This record gives sequence, C-alpha cells and structure tokens, in this order.
Amino acid sequence: MPTILIVDDNQKVIDMLRRTLLYEGYDVLVAMDGEQALSQAQQHQPDVIVLDWLMPRLDGLEVARRVSKADHIPIIMLTARDALEDRILGLDSGADDYLVKPFEPGELLARIRALLRRSETADIEKTLMYGDLSLDPITRDVRRGERLISLSPKEYDLLLYLMRQPRRVLQRERILQDIWGYDFGGDGNVLEVTIGHLRTKLESSDEARLIQTVRGVGYVLRQQSD
Repeated sequence: MPTILIVDDNQKVIDMLRRTLLYEGYDVLVAMDGEQALSQAQQHQPDVIVLDWLMPRLDGLEVARRVSKADHIPIIMLTARDALEDRILGLDSGADDYLVKPFEPGELLARIRALLRRSETADIEKTLMYGDLSLDPITRDVRRGERLISLSPKEYDLLLYLMRQPRRVLQRERILQDIWGYDFGGDGNVLEVTIGHLRTKLESSDEARLIQTVRGVGYVLRQQSD
C-alpha cells in the first residue's frame, strides 16, 4: 500500500489522521516539525506528504520548497489560512494541493487518491513535445530547446495539462476545476497568476509565446503559425 507522511505539531491532528489513514489501509509515517519531515521524506520516500503550514524549526512552506526541488513527492498543504494570496503562496512553494482547516477526513482521502492516480499516470507517460518545448512526466524535466526550466508543482501541472491537449482551446472554468479542484471555482485570479509565471519562465530567453489567451474563453497551447 502507498505510504503517507503526516507532518503536524498538533498531536490530536496526528492521531486523527493516523487512525483515518490506517483504517483505509495506508502505511503511515509521522513527523512533528519541519526537520523531522525532511528526514522522513529523504529516508522513506513516501508516496504523499500531508503537511501543516505552521510548524517549529522549519515551516511547511520551506519543507515544501525543499521536497519539491529534491524529491518531487506530492504534497497536500494543511492550514487555517484561506485567503487567495495564501493559497497561491502555498502552491507556489511546492504544494500540489491545499486543504483549509477544518476539513472532513473524506475530502482529504479523496485528494490523496487523486494525487496517487496522477503519480501512477505520470510513471507510464512518454515525453511530451510541442515545438521546441518538451516535458518528461517521469523526471518532471521541462525544457525549451536545450534550456532546463524550473517550475513549481502547480505550474508543472498546468503545463502538463496544456501539453496533453495542444491547439485545443480550454475554458478557464474547466482548467480551474481540473487543476485546482472545485473549491477554487470562485478564485479565478489564481489561474491568471500561474499563467503569467509560466509565460515568464518559458519565454525568459525571448522565445516565441506558446500559451495563447483566447479572450472571453480561456487558453490554448499554440504556436503563432498554427
């Protein structure tokens, strides 16, 4: 069974999550601060990390940044901070999903299953190509020509989503639902912010624009000549 690492400095939260995950058949690891979390992640390579934002020694944002850069383990960030700016900060730090406290255990389980399915799909996919842009789902390497591009997890997810459907105009509401989930339905600005970050990174050497805006509809991965 998949292994889930729970990271939280609240013993009651840890006990509740451990019981829930063990009941569902998962193997469970526990850490109560950021340094323990990094040690557990490096030593055991869990399949998903459930990570609290506010912790001693290293906070969840720094843990997510380091794990995302070194190990690419899917992360669900747990926090009571529900402002749009906080969600964007959490996702940009390296989290793949963001769940606001208090939450229902069933919703957390559903999000864990979604991340596990995404990881399984990535393991069997071949490198995607569009023009001089390439994305390897196994190594998560993204290149524009020979230039290696570093992306946050959400930027990567969005680019992967676009590259699976090149030249197809995708509605912004559908993108929000598929990439951020139903609870982001009213916070549309997060999509525009992430698109802006992606464009900056993909075009940093004056390359031609690939992610085109279709006004009033959404976005499309398309070369100007298409």
